[in-house]
Amino acid sequence: MAGAGFKPPLKGAFISVEGGDGAGKTTQIEKLADALRGLGHEVVTTREPGGSLGAEAIRQLLVTGDEDRWSPLTEALLMYAARADHLEKTIEPALNRGAVVITDRFADSTMAYQGVAGALGPQTVEALHKLVIGERGPDLTLILDAPIDQTLSRADTSDGEARFENKGDEFQRKVRQGFLDIADAAPRRCAVIDARGGIGEVAARINEIVKARLPHLYS
Repeated sequence: MAGAGFKPPLKGAFISVEGGDGAGKTTQIEKLADALRGLGHEVVTTREPGGSLGAEAIRQLLVTGDEDRWSPLTEALLMYAARADHLEKTIEPALNRGAVVITDRFADSTMAYQGVAGALGPQTVEALHKLVIGERGPDLTLILDAPIDQTLSRADTSDGEARFENKGDEFQRKVRQGFLDIADAAPRRCAVIDARGGIGEVAARINEIVKARLPHLYS
């Protein structure tokens, strides 16, 4: 699922941030958004599942309840239903006006969580991706990576949205490997970021990669 990108006006870009639960995505998205706003860009931050009114309603079905509430196939179908609305209502309008869009998770999460860890298989996820997304996709994907004993220990489950965190360590190990395999298969789009260390250290690594991959944002 390399994706050809939305090809927005030169001043904009579509960036996805991926990684296992507790990898620090939310914090690092805020840091990156602040940095890009400081350069004069309009930055839209969003998330999956969610990011639009319809997608947020679907989110509640996916992230709450018992870990075996849905099969991997049902999860993937719900994820792509939410993603279709998210694209239509939030992402594409922002890109069309030249904004930078940074999303906390996108299609790679479905491949890692449902396709790999959920054993649905890459072919099924690829078929859904082709149907719903086609050639649309991020210009850059940042995969925050750290050992799961570190990420799970700092995952925030206080909001009751812990359905995937509750699937266990082996599931999370498969998710992590799934993301690393995605990065290996799509090196032009993906960059693996070492998520260990302080917030400032990780933010500096991210800024370096974004500047190198999307230099027009810094010109």
